[in-house]
Amino acid sequence: MSNSTETAPAAAGPGARPAPPSAEFTHRQVITVLVGLMMGMFLAALDQTIMATATRTIADDLNGFNLQAWATTAFLITSTISTPLYGKLSDIYGRRPFFLSAIGIFIAGSFLCGLSQNMYELAAFRAIQGLGAGGLMSLALVIIGDIVPPRERAKYQGYFLAVFGTASVIGPILGGFFAGADNILGVDGWRWVFYINVPIGIAAMVVVARVLHLPHTRNDHRIDWPGALTLVIGLVPLLTVAEQGRDWGWGSGRAIACYVIGVLGLVGFVLAERAYKDEALLPLRLFRNRTVAVGATSSTILGMAMFGGLMTVPLYLQIVKGSSPTVAGLQMIPFVFGIMAGSITAGQLIARTGRYRIFPIIGSTLMLVALGLFALIGADTPLWQTMLIMVVMGLGLGGNMQPMITAVQNAVSPREIGVATSSVTFFRSMGGTLGTAIFLSVLFNVLPSKISHAYADAKVQFPGGTSAGGDLSDTSFINKLPEALAHPFKVGFSDGIQVVFLLAFAVMIIGLIVVLFLPEIPLSQRSAQQQRADDAAAAADSDGVPGEVGAGPAPHPASPAH
Repeated sequence: MSNSTETAPAAAGPGARPAPPSAEFTHRQVITVLVGLMMGMFLAALDQTIMATATRTIADDLNGFNLQAWATTAFLITSTISTPLYGKLSDIYGRRPFFLSAIGIFIAGSFLCGLSQNMYELAAFRAIQGLGAGGLMSLALVIIGDIVPPRERAKYQGYFLAVFGTASVIGPILGGFFAGADNILGVDGWRWVFYINVPIGIAAMVVVARVLHLPHTRNDHRIDWPGALTLVIGLVPLLTVAEQGRDWGWGSGRAIACYVIGVLGLVGFVLAERAYKDEALLPLRLFRNRTVAVGATSSTILGMAMFGGLMTVPLYLQIVKGSSPTVAGLQMIPFVFGIMAGSITAGQLIARTGRYRIFPIIGSTLMLVALGLFALIGADTPLWQTMLIMVVMGLGLGGNMQPMITAVQNAVSPREIGVATSSVTFFRSMGGTLGTAIFLSVLFNVLPSKISHAYADAKVQFPGGTSAGGDLSDTSFINKLPEALAHPFKVGFSDGIQVVFLLAFAVMIIGLIVVLFLPEIPLSQRSAQQQRADDAAAAADSDGVPGEVGAGPAPHPASPAH
């Protein structure tokens, strides 16, 4: 099989060992690898955007609108927990097998999601999907860090933006089309939201298997399974009670049990990471690096504000504005344009100036402004105003996400780029998981009273009795009500959404303060792969061996003996 990145000549004889591949990548070789990465990233990006406009229809059809947070939270929990594992294992064994595994797991989870008969089954299968998704985004970012120097990364950023832009435009439209179709080829329309991932995923696996070949020298290390186990024990109960606390009661026996188990799990995780030191899933030493510490903290807060806040926008468009799923997807396009414009602008300016610190600061400020404006929208707010706020929010996100990844990758040793990148992605996902669980719980907790008050203020009785907003398992009845009865419901729903955005606004204030502590470090002109090759050559020379890249498993000079 041909490999554009492996340029070494053939071995001289049948028993000779072939010369190692070069660590230098030409523009054409980088593009070849990018093809495989973009296919995997397209899968993950499409899944996020296609669900945005289909969630309401899926939840209503499965009689679980008030349980929809389970499906989202299950996906986020497993993708969050698996992210650092992918980063660590790929540092040891290489990127390619784990990127392929992530795609395969994602395909299996997608197929099972299409078979779901209730919200609990959907949540379980979304958890399997999340196990694959955890590796798709993080490993793509890691591989880019391997082959492209930080200063030049902006030149290739446009390709990733094209993937996200395409998925962000096509995803909501496809999601709306599938959700709006009663039957396609004898199957409920919304089930194709998941089935569509299967052929795309198979194509991605074929492409990745053919083009993604990177030089790798295996480093044998212990795998931090105790850390992975205690992380699961710590996060799952805490995230579960965040979602279910409103039904159980925050001081109920089940809630208290979750608090205790979660705290014990997190304590065990910290102890495991201390014991494993540099071999830990998330080495604690990394967080003594100020850039990594700021990046992890700000990414957690960014994830909370982003996922927690934006999960409610499609609901607002469909329930309050009466948009169909397809139309709601099209109405989210301004947000996509904002992200692309913010990312392209930040990337090009970083490439020209070599400075990155200002962009997360500007991005966080714009997000803060957008969340504050979102908290002011109501049932009668003109749609064009809401769409302008989406642009501001997108600009903020676009100026925040990639520059922070670049800063962290630039601040760590090249042998740790995998675990450092996945750590930041992990904390962003964890923030998103917490934000989604907490903010949606808050939304459904305040909705009954908000809707009841809206009907009382309008001096209109809620259809079916006095329990206004009490049953939110199926919201499709709103479309069948006359406007006089539907409008108070929309007002109450808008008031509930305002509470969510106010919470996200408060969280983002902390995020802006944290970003101000980000240091400015000169961006490297060499990729992580080139730096590792130089280190290996230097180590070989110091041992009296000719400095041939990859000639043996020479350790990084800074790595401790194991």
